[in-house]
Amino acid sequence: MNSKTLAAIALALGGAMALSAQAPRPPGSTRTDLQRHDLNLAGREVLQARVDFAPGASFPAHRHPGEEIIYVLEGTLEYQAEDQPPVRLTAGDVLFVPAGAFHSARNLGATQGSELATYVLEKGKPLTEFAE
Repeated sequence: MNSKTLAAIALALGGAMALSAQAPRPPGSTRTDLQRHDLNLAGREVLQARVDFAPGASFPAHRHPGEEIIYVLEGTLEYQAEDQPPVRLTAGDVLFVPAGAFHSARNLGATQGSELATYVLEKGKPLTEFAE
């Protein structure tokens, strides 16, 4: 095999390993990535995504390698950060989640709940790490 073929195989395997490092998404929620851009800060990027929660759906405790700013688009969502009481938010409310803080979310309503999530992340790290 020539060096170009080996490089292509290594790149393909590396991409497959990066995808497998991302844990599967729990049922009842979907994330739609809207945009991702490098920042003028070394090693940082921003990701903006829409997250939809089915009625009654919950998302277990997890954390991100950067800050998260949540803007509730619709519904009634409850968030709980480690060692904090739950916070109930409705459309138009905003929540800041510090980098590395474990937090969970659930839809308290009988209709879909949605948020616009903006993440300021360390590049190259998986977006979500679940608590064990």
